[in-house]
Amino acid sequence: MSILSVVFAKPDDYPVCARFDAHISPAEFARKCEARRYYLLRDGLTPVGVMRYNLFWDQIPFLTLIYLAEDARGQGFGTQAMDFWEKEMRARGYDMVMTSTQADEDAQHFYRARGYRDCGALFLTTPGYEQPAEIFLEKELSDVLRNG
Repeated sequence: MSILSVVFAKPDDYPVCARFDAHISPAEFARKCEARRYYLLRDGLTPVGVMRYNLFWDQIPFLTLIYLAEDARGQGFGTQAMDFWEKEMRARGYDMVMTSTQADEDAQHFYRARGYRDCGALFLTTPGYEQPAEIFLEKELSDVLRNG
């Protein structure tokens, strides 16, 4: 298994990160970089994906995106990225983290296998914003540093 490197993205990384993340504006990307809430995922020197988060209710780390290139999937990089993020959040003093995924996406199984528990759902029905239910998941981090 290859070892993933996870580095904080810098504003100059926007063109590389935008290849994996079409949902973030350059201005928001710059804010995330400044706050150290955007990561570039690499296999050696090769960029293979990105990960970003914000704070839900301004107090709970909420993973808003983890994306790996198709050819980088199935190699353990997602697990390595999540391990890194969870350990970092625990080291920063957070006791729990959250994320979400659409009900029709397989990511929910990945998160549940990592110990995440369902904690709610969001249903968007406004025209132009409709989507399958968004499942919210939470994970307690009390033992992340001890067992990781």
